[in-house]
Amino acid sequence: MGSYVLSHVMSVSIASPRFLTSMSSGRLQRSYLKKWGRIHHYRLPGGYVDTSRCYCSVSVSQSDISEKASTSVKKRVVSGVQPTGSLHLGNYLGAIKNWILLQDLVTKKIIDSDVRRVITLEYDVKQLATATKSTAAIYMACGVDTTKASVFVQSHVRAHVELMWLLSSVTPIGRVNRMIQFKEKSRKAGDEQVGVALLTYPVLMASDILLYQSDLVPVGEDQKQHLELTRELAERVNYMYGRKWKKMGGRSSAIFKVPESLIPPAGARVMSLTDGLSKMSKSDPSDQSRINLLDPKDVIANKIKRCKTDSFPGLEFGNPERPECNNLLSIYQLISGRTKEEVAQECQDMNWGAFKTLLIDALIDHLHPIQVRYEEIMSDSAYLDRVLAEGATKAAVVADATLNNVYQAMGFLRR
Repeated sequence: MGSYVLSHVMSVSIASPRFLTSMSSGRLQRSYLKKWGRIHHYRLPGGYVDTSRCYCSVSVSQSDISEKASTSVKKRVVSGVQPTGSLHLGNYLGAIKNWILLQDLVTKKIIDSDVRRVITLEYDVKQLATATKSTAAIYMACGVDTTKASVFVQSHVRAHVELMWLLSSVTPIGRVNRMIQFKEKSRKAGDEQVGVALLTYPVLMASDILLYQSDLVPVGEDQKQHLELTRELAERVNYMYGRKWKKMGGRSSAIFKVPESLIPPAGARVMSLTDGLSKMSKSDPSDQSRINLLDPKDVIANKIKRCKTDSFPGLEFGNPERPECNNLLSIYQLISGRTKEEVAQECQDMNWGAFKTLLIDALIDHLHPIQVRYEEIMSDSAYLDRVLAEGATKAAVVADATLNNVYQAMGFLRR
């Protein structure tokens, strides 16, 4: 992740409790909590488990989104994107389009996470502020409605780093040492080049989520371990300080909500243009491997013309021997808004030259309005600054309330 704009905190209104389907019984929940208690050497009292809470992933389908129920259950959803200033087609088709789809049923708070992993490894200091604003502008250009979403910069809400420090005091060092991304990145960079922030940034991520009493968190495969840590820390703080807080006047013994993972409507897994078996990624050293949302028309055309294909006749979905063919057809399907069946029929007898021309035109037509809107937003710096300032003000109201509760529960003397 490099650019964190949109997603960090979303206050979500989801129509009807049928979205929430518990996949675990109270017995399983108790087993999970007892295991956590044993690992960290304290006992869980009888009756502690709230068997009404769902310890599961929540799946939201396209039909669920399009159907607005007459009654709604307010839910808060948190997710995030690092501010690299450059988002690609995989980010857009895999996540952003689904967030836009959900926003008619939700109100969102979106964090431009400049504090998080952006500064955990080497970065361009001169470009950070520009990239932060650029990332926010891209999300807005893609369709994020600022009347429904509070878009703000993470470092503009001080409660994030304050809560991160408090959570660090109850986070076992062995737990963060086992985080896969830390181990991989520290091995590549070398111990002498890695700061403590890379080790502890999952605790900051937990802070981002727990500050807003989030119910649901959209997560990809690479973030599941971080959500597990977030849930564990919420349970641990609730157990260690919750009952004392309630006696001191707190609303309940649960200082934090324990969030569930949210499986959004089927998001695309867009693969690299140079390797149909590798996911499209900002970290790939070759810019040829991806279509960036702000790529000019000639760059898009050149990348598609040069992208990897195969020598099989015709075009088809689902052939494991043709990963690039499946990827390019999938991109065309999603960009054109057609069904898989329609695309399969349209393209089955095409050669690569004809199909690439079709795909180039579809990509340029789809991305052009986004690029025009992006330029409009970036050219009005006062407007963008105002959106981010208003978003931070709204977010701080919720974040500060949570932080004050934690300080009180932990026994701090407050002004």
